[in-house]
Amino acid sequence: MQFIDKNIAVLGLGLETLDLIHWLKQHVQNSSITIFDQKTDSELKSELTQIKDLQSSKVFKTISFSLGKNYLQSGLTDFNIIFRSPGFYRLHPAVIKAVKKNIPISSSIKLFFQLCPCPIIGVTGTKGKGTTTALIHKILQSSGKSSYLAGNIGKSPLQLLAKLTKKDIVCLELSSFQLQDIQQSPHTAVVLNIASEHLDVHKNTNEYRQAKANIINFQTKKDYAVLNADYSFSASLKNKTLASVFFFSRQKQVKGSYVKDNKIYLNLNKPILIGSTDKLLLRGQHNWENITAAITAASLNKADTSSIKKAVFSFKGLVHRLQLIKTINKVSFYNDSFSTTPETAIAAIKSFTQPIIIILGGSDKGSDYTQLAQEIVKSSNIKTIILIGHMTEKIHQAINQANGFKGKTIKGLTNMQQIVNKAFALSEPGDAIILSPACASFDMFKNYKHRGNQFKYWVKKLA
Repeated sequence: MQFIDKNIAVLGLGLETLDLIHWLKQHVQNSSITIFDQKTDSELKSELTQIKDLQSSKVFKTISFSLGKNYLQSGLTDFNIIFRSPGFYRLHPAVIKAVKKNIPISSSIKLFFQLCPCPIIGVTGTKGKGTTTALIHKILQSSGKSSYLAGNIGKSPLQLLAKLTKKDIVCLELSSFQLQDIQQSPHTAVVLNIASEHLDVHKNTNEYRQAKANIINFQTKKDYAVLNADYSFSASLKNKTLASVFFFSRQKQVKGSYVKDNKIYLNLNKPILIGSTDKLLLRGQHNWENITAAITAASLNKADTSSIKKAVFSFKGLVHRLQLIKTINKVSFYNDSFSTTPETAIAAIKSFTQPIIIILGGSDKGSDYTQLAQEIVKSSNIKTIILIGHMTEKIHQAINQANGFKGKTIKGLTNMQQIVNKAFALSEPGDAIILSPACASFDMFKNYKHRGNQFKYWVKKLA
């Protein structure tokens, strides 16, 4: 694919954009690029430095920028093609005007689907997609398959294109932003739990769900759809795909994979025992969904049973996903910073029977905290809640409306050192201290990784 004599717009300057521009460097002739972002020069200092290195290569006719508050004032209708980064709203008025002018809207993921020579296993869901994608990859590798992990937890998909062959398999984590306007679906589509999230970007829950549904909308009869039978929306997608449908469940026996009496089974043709949930290194029953999803998808892609068992029971999970950091004076510290929704915090709470000190709060994502508040109030083992960040009062209000919390509630801590020290001071031997914020991180930290790394740093300082 070549772009010759084109005027190209790129919306949003981030890691995926940088990968796209590096790819374009090899596939353009006499073309110009304009990069649009609402952030200022100072906020994008690191990214702009990398772009300037590309400018000096003189591959592009020009590279120009439109940044800051009025970054889209000139519109997008003068371009030949527009590339949208995942976080840029697909239904932005300027994009809609461009569509009406028949200007193609593309993205890194669209390009990858068009050019990838091998099967893609795509995984989406509100939470758990990173864990599930990584476990599928681990199983396939254990089976001797040539598997690549791509997306937020692996390589940039576009960087993989040069080395991929028809014999490879790409395990690809896919967000709603990436799926929103794709026109191809993966060979194997895995749909986990779909809750309400990213309502700060999607206009409503229905739009968010429909973006996720694109993962199966363009499948053929040769493809596979692997759906969560325990959630009504995910299960309902069986009626929207031409693919062969398999399910996974932690509640009932299905064609695919399931948990029954604390035993994991693979059931494509007949039930095969994989092993006991007691032997899993992944904490929490919510991970049973991720494991059964991964087992089903990997098996459909020719992974053998012994390799499935080996990979599943040696898999420790991903960083920042309910990760045990350290045990100090018989107090265990768990980093679940990737928890940015109430649903994932509820899952974390349900993963423990011992006394809990839980750290909640951060910046707003438009989430409803009613169910989380109800879980906190009815839980018998939460002894202390530490509320942090912009969402402190909203979460506290939800808890009060759920008849109030009988344990201690701590507010007003302004940095991670204070948070960790206070949690440890309130703990007793046998307690678990869990950072599972149920919120985004951008009020106090750069991102969830920075938040989790700060937590780990100060925990290790205690020792």
